[in-house]
Amino acid sequence: MSGMPVPHDPRRHHEPTPEDPTEFWERRYAEKPQIWSGRVNQVLAEVAGQLTPGRALDLGCGEGGDSLWLAGQGWEVTAVDISTTALERGRAAAKAAGIGADRIHWVAADLAAWEPGSDYELVSAFFLQSPVELDRSRILRAAAARIVPGGHLLMVSHAAPPPWASGLAGHEHHRTFLTPQQEIAALDPADGEWEQLIVETRQRAATGPDGQSGLLDDAVVLLRRNRA
Repeated sequence: MSGMPVPHDPRRHHEPTPEDPTEFWERRYAEKPQIWSGRVNQVLAEVAGQLTPGRALDLGCGEGGDSLWLAGQGWEVTAVDISTTALERGRAAAKAAGIGADRIHWVAADLAAWEPGSDYELVSAFFLQSPVELDRSRILRAAAARIVPGGHLLMVSHAAPPPWASGLAGHEHHRTFLTPQQEIAALDPADGEWEQLIVETRQRAATGPDGQSGLLDDAVVLLRRNRA
């Protein structure tokens, strides 16, 4: 889920189903030798590029594009994903890039049940949205609770369906897309707990499954935990 997306396929954004998440994502990654671009998400590069490296948690790391970039910038990264196939690709990419195992800790786990075991200066969640059931709010709240004072939570999510989705019969969008303000509310933050640094909807150019060009809306939220 992490990193720069490949051409946007609206068929991946219909109502979540009760299908087993592990089976779904393993089948998804088996479709191609590479699902994501392997490049760092530009929002992450812009934000983390201005921070002092520390410990980072990459939720839903996918094939590891963001994790590799963070490690290359000096971060110690915990990269978590449900797909062992995706993690194997991430490990191979890290080895090819000369990034040691001490810089990225690859964790195969279902985020719905996994609990962070460390504290972090940065937690990133990019497009942590799934066609199968995912308790996203609980996952984000649990991760946010492990951010140290002065640390950051960076979330980027789809804020609306792609413009070409309405033209695909049988692929109507029923998912609820949250605004940046709703993303923050879902964390159920205590008063004064977080400083809101970025709370906005941004547009980016994308290519649809049939080569269509269009603009996608992303909800971008950057929070900093206030110091005690």
